[in-house]
Amino acid sequence: MATVEYAEIAVAFLCFLFLWHWIWNRDSPIINWPLVGMLPGLLRNASNVHDFITQILKHYGATFEFKGPWFTNMNFVVTGDPVNIHHIMSRNFSNYTKGPEFRQIFEPLGDGIFNSDSDSWRHQRKLIQSLIKNNKFELFLKQVVQEKVGKGLIPVLDGASRQGIEVDLQDVFQRFTFDNICLMVLGFDTNCLSIEFPKVAYEKAFDQIEESVFFRHIVPESIWKLQRWLQVGEEKKLIKAWKVLDQFVYKCISSKREQLSQNRAQKSEELANVDLLTAYIQLEGGETDGFTKYSNKFIRDAAFNLMLAGRDTVSAGLTWLLWLVATHPSVEAKIIEEIREHLVVNNELKWDTTGAVLNKLVYLHGAICESLRLFPSVPFEHKYAVESDVLPSGHHISQGTRLLYSLYTMGRMESIWGGDCLEFKPERWISEKGGIVHVPSYKFIAFNAGPRTCLGKDMSFIQMKIVASSIIWNYGVQVVEGHPVSPSISIILHMKHGLKVRITKRDAR
Repeated sequence: MATVEYAEIAVAFLCFLFLWHWIWNRDSPIINWPLVGMLPGLLRNASNVHDFITQILKHYGATFEFKGPWFTNMNFVVTGDPVNIHHIMSRNFSNYTKGPEFRQIFEPLGDGIFNSDSDSWRHQRKLIQSLIKNNKFELFLKQVVQEKVGKGLIPVLDGASRQGIEVDLQDVFQRFTFDNICLMVLGFDTNCLSIEFPKVAYEKAFDQIEESVFFRHIVPESIWKLQRWLQVGEEKKLIKAWKVLDQFVYKCISSKREQLSQNRAQKSEELANVDLLTAYIQLEGGETDGFTKYSNKFIRDAAFNLMLAGRDTVSAGLTWLLWLVATHPSVEAKIIEEIREHLVVNNELKWDTTGAVLNKLVYLHGAICESLRLFPSVPFEHKYAVESDVLPSGHHISQGTRLLYSLYTMGRMESIWGGDCLEFKPERWISEKGGIVHVPSYKFIAFNAGPRTCLGKDMSFIQMKIVASSIIWNYGVQVVEGHPVSPSISIILHMKHGLKVRITKRDAR
């Protein structure tokens, strides 16, 4: 009898505790419940998590502390404050690393540059920078992109226009960028982008890995690790996709080693004209920062990281850009006029080899920046505090604290972009003299900031300008009526339902 009474008292106490918490926090967009913390609110809003986080950050003044369930490792600080970002990414850079939790969550990336810190990160960044930051590689990039536009993208869009069929432009861009990045990194053309729209297992494996990694963000570590041990749910899908992708990349590495062993005549000064996999293998002969030979595992990790960065960020950026341009006719008209002035000869686009013409597409550049401001390809980033610290906002950061900053939210902050922050206005990026307005990277953080600023920023703009100008000049893009447009739930900001459009060939002008 006494046991029943104690149970009733305990239940009554818990009910009181939950009710008290609800009353105390009812004006807050998220409630910190006893035992389960803020996890119920996060799970309930998982389908629109980016806008939910934006709502919370605006409510709490751009920085708040997320509390996970008791006895789990899900507590972290979330911020969208540019001053905090500048502190974390630049002023106190050495104190904020990727950390062990990040490496666990992004396990498929191995020891590549995204997962690395300290000496390993510095070595890899220096190596990648030496390979891609030169005129020869930029020329190689333009050749790859232009050829894929001519032989892949244009035939697909011409076919859709002739047949009058709907096409998922997001799928087109994902195939396009996958072909491109595989050519640039592995020297292998997957031919994903063709009028047959073939099913390519290793291309789709990328999508599954992204979805499964995001799943690891929103459930306790114990849950996804249990799934991994039992080989069920998202973890089972992750392992399968991971295996498919590994088989593809390791096969490319093996084939490339065999090919190069048969032909040793290639000179080191020619490396910038070939794929990065060849460059990595060719560099093994000499010592670089203490590394004398790159194992297949090291090259696999490097290749996978570069492929992930080059495929999904660019395809997501192109998808949102073309949707915004298609739904803003005045912007489209200005881009067409700029293309006519700088790129068109005899009604055809003419590219130069130096890239000087691309630099003249100022309004298109502004449109790309504006699109990435509103829909950054990577909507959030992680950090880990090595030592305790105090952010400029006054928030105390204990040693081992995980931090998350929301790029998506920062593009929607009136305090950063003004009252019209939700509007698509390429003009905000153009000065009175007609140049590009410089915005500090800790405010416009689509390409990260500080020492970890994205090495592929220039490559991304080159690809997006070539692809966007080719489509906008040659075709009219009309979004299918009633097609829902919203961000996907992933580590990359894809569209949840793709981008269904109809393509019409423009008349000769």
